[in-house]
Amino acid sequence: MTISSSLNAGVTGLNVNASRLATISDNISNSATFGYKRAVAEFHSLVLDQSRGAYSAGGVRVTTGRAVDQRGTLITTNNATDLSIGGRGMLPVTPESSLNSESGEVPLRMTTTGSFRPDSNGYMRTESGQILLGWPANQDGNVPSQPRDTASGLVPVRVDSNQYEGDATTSITLGVNLPATETSAGASGDPIGFPLEYYGNLGQPQNLSFEFSPTVPAAGSSNEWTLTIDDDALGTQIGEFTITFDDSRDHGGTIATVVNGAQGTYDAGTGLITVTAQSGPITIDIGRPLEARGLSQVSEVFAPVAITKNGSPVGNLASIEVDSNGFMYAIFDTGFTRTIYQVPVVDVPNPNGLQALPNQTYQVGSESGAFYLWDAGDGPVGDIVGFAREESATDVASELTNLIQTQRAYSSNAKVIQTVDEMLQETTNIKR
Repeated sequence: MTISSSLNAGVTGLNVNASRLATISDNISNSATFGYKRAVAEFHSLVLDQSRGAYSAGGVRVTTGRAVDQRGTLITTNNATDLSIGGRGMLPVTPESSLNSESGEVPLRMTTTGSFRPDSNGYMRTESGQILLGWPANQDGNVPSQPRDTASGLVPVRVDSNQYEGDATTSITLGVNLPATETSAGASGDPIGFPLEYYGNLGQPQNLSFEFSPTVPAAGSSNEWTLTIDDDALGTQIGEFTITFDDSRDHGGTIATVVNGAQGTYDAGTGLITVTAQSGPITIDIGRPLEARGLSQVSEVFAPVAITKNGSPVGNLASIEVDSNGFMYAIFDTGFTRTIYQVPVVDVPNPNGLQALPNQTYQVGSESGAFYLWDAGDGPVGDIVGFAREESATDVASELTNLIQTQRAYSSNAKVIQTVDEMLQETTNIKR
């Protein structure tokens, strides 16, 4: 009987609008939840077989899901490890409970934003217990190649706030002018020297002693100096070089030639001297031949104008920051910075097919497709943004409008049921 189908259609209308009301309620209640994605309800008509001529109402059904691909506005914060994604993709996280798993497996979860801070064990976690995942860097700061289609290389990011770290000196740049008058006939021939501090492998300060000895000819100018380098930590000489300077109009004062002595080597292609100190090899940039950089010989003034070196003494960890490419840096109070992790960005073909979990996290579902771990800012994914949180994707004004529509639709379906009831009553009143 078609009138009965009308009753059933009205009931389905009440049910689907109740489901839509539930999604609206969730969206409005989470309008201030960072990283929240709107719940959506989609209606689909049900059509029954109409081959008998009489129309029978099928009603409506509903499917619900999350609009994961809709992004909220990014707002700035004062915490360097408040992280968000500036575009497509998600941050890899894992629940805190997985750290105590006997299997040692770390399940992959995803979130678009999080306020990560070290807990009592140093793990970077959110208040809801989501721990950030990343690829660990080697001691030299380089991140080895990792598989991109599996989470097997990801580990919970852990930072020891009490760690000490030193940075050994490996390179020095000498910007020094030597007096040209000291290589002329009649000059004193006194050597010119200076000490230079460097840092060993344990962060301890050491000294290199540089000494430039001019070659004084009987007549004219030699434009030649002998450079010796002593390492105070070893107590021996580690470098000896004979340096001749050009005196032509075009290249006057620049290095002409460098001849290796008993210790150390000079590479004319790079302008680098390599010596072996107590801490290991150190390169010293003195400039290439005929290049206006590094060592020079002009005028009558000795001028160490630009002497720089890398390395630092042992320092305390001061802060943690993540750059736009996902590299996490430990910054020490001595100014030394070391890469400790790389945080990839997770992407799937269909973000809306991800399975939603509590605390604004998601996992791969049957409709999302397989995940891939991208470098931040590479391929289709966005950069990682520090000092930022993603606001809720809920538009309260739109949700209130949907609420009015849902209320009217629910009332209309209730009216259909009331009308069917009255018609059935009329049918039963035919025979009295």
